[in-house]
Amino acid sequence: MKYQIACAALALMSSVPAFAQEEPASPVTVTGSVAMVSDYRFRGVSMSDKGMAVQGGISVSHESGAYAGIWGSNLSGWGTFGGANMELDLNAGYAVDLGGAKLDVGLIWYMYPSGFDETDFAEPYVKLSSALGPVNALVGVAYAPKQEALGKTCSDAACTVFRPGKKNDNLYLWTDVNSAIPNTPVTVKAHLGWSKGNSGLGPNGTSLAPTGKYLDWLVGADVAIPGTPLTLGVAYVDTDIARVEENYIRPNFSVADGDNAGKSIARSQVVFSISAAF
Repeated sequence: MKYQIACAALALMSSVPAFAQEEPASPVTVTGSVAMVSDYRFRGVSMSDKGMAVQGGISVSHESGAYAGIWGSNLSGWGTFGGANMELDLNAGYAVDLGGAKLDVGLIWYMYPSGFDETDFAEPYVKLSSALGPVNALVGVAYAPKQEALGKTCSDAACTVFRPGKKNDNLYLWTDVNSAIPNTPVTVKAHLGWSKGNSGLGPNGTSLAPTGKYLDWLVGADVAIPGTPLTLGVAYVDTDIARVEENYIRPNFSVADGDNAGKSIARSQVVFSISAAF
């Protein structure tokens, strides 16, 4: 009976004129993703006390190249970001095809709901990406102009000179490379970044370059599970932040409690993830 109904429905559909079946493509595209990671690393530094994080985002793009989106993640309990336990990022920009390459210009507004004042900050960025066969490459520049959230309010670790309202900026340069391995669901990836900013944790722990200058890098792989929207990932993440530099901003630069209490949040770590895109 079910087979007969299905055949009848198919016959009815095939009798509809072709022009009635074809709908014009929408100029707006909505995409999103959800993920669970074993450690939320932002530019090489753990934002989740080396613990698990749940993340998700949604983006709306127009055929003209304009786009906007929102992304969020839980944070650690190590006392930074004014006590906030969540990061919420708003972004908007414009991407244009240059013929073989894509130029993307935009801005991210980092927010830390439920935290103290002066934790939010803005960071404009420019990205240029291109593909050469199976290899995709991207270079980017992000510059956060002087803002109080990035300010270094103390002149030294002991805070002998306190400068409320002090503003600082931050520069981040990075490159990403990834390549799908032919005839497999595996994609290998690598990242290298360089930060330059204030050598402290800012008024509420929002410094993007906690030791002034440092490198971060990542190498890993993603495996797409056939027939599903799921992707499994693994990555080795590290920085060149020296222990003597970490000591300057302890205890905030170490895990506050739990099994990892006292451990560095910038040392090497293997991070696992599972994500789904829609």
